[in-house]
Amino acid sequence: MIDEVLQRELSAVLSAQLRVKIQINQSERIHGGDINETYRIQTNEGDMFLKLNNARRYPGMFAREYDGLQELRDKNVIAVPRPLGFGETAGKSYLVTEFMAKGAASPDFWENFAASVARLHQQTQPFFGYRDANYIGSIKQYNTPYNSWAVFYAFNRLLPLMRMAYDQQAITTADKEQIERLCKKLPELFPEEPPALLHGDLWSGNFMIGANGKACIFDPAVYYGHREMDLAMTRLFGGFDTRFYYTYQAIMPLAPGWQQRIGLCQLYPLLVHLVLFGGSYYNDIKEILQGF
Repeated sequence: MIDEVLQRELSAVLSAQLRVKIQINQSERIHGGDINETYRIQTNEGDMFLKLNNARRYPGMFAREYDGLQELRDKNVIAVPRPLGFGETAGKSYLVTEFMAKGAASPDFWENFAASVARLHQQTQPFFGYRDANYIGSIKQYNTPYNSWAVFYAFNRLLPLMRMAYDQQAITTADKEQIERLCKKLPELFPEEPPALLHGDLWSGNFMIGANGKACIFDPAVYYGHREMDLAMTRLFGGFDTRFYYTYQAIMPLAPGWQQRIGLCQLYPLLVHLVLFGGSYYNDIKEILQGF
């Protein structure tokens, strides 16, 4: 059960946001990731989902997640929990969203999911990046705008994570130099495409089957980038049916050579995992670097 101070704060924020008096009747802690406490809270207006974490350790994390969820919802192409409120109290940050009930997959679940992701990737803007930095997991994700995907990927993704990994002594000087050389090659490795709206952390743990039998996505690390990043992420830890890829390819074919770029796109999330969780990801990173 959440404490009374937080309960009063949440009631006030949600009442203002929803323009109806919200009373929290009960809360139940549930599983919801590595860095957050998560709860299902029962209110007079239905169930909601609550995340808590350390406000000092992760400043602005939930403000950015709220913004990312809203960005995805505004496009109206795939189900996303409605963000309801965020803030800080007693040293804790909180985010409240709509509680999404689970269901059974419809017969065309994977085809529908792929079509929704393709529609998401059709949303574009003039530059690669996003209006603010945000987070991927507990790591700050830089989104400084660039007109070139290769430049964006080098300066906002690979090089910052390379420095973090090197400072932790998780990679060697030779690895660092190899990544720096790879960054110089990126313009010739990636085909030119318009910036696509990305979930940013699209693995099997960040989608669920909703009550309507269709996919719902959450925990985003939103930015406008190369769409192969999302697709490579889906392949990193498995959990996506082959029908997802066939359908996506039929709707929005990838440029030739995409198979050879999967590892290149996975290099960023692997560096994230290396920094967060240690050396078990090192060999995967080395194998990818050897291919370039």
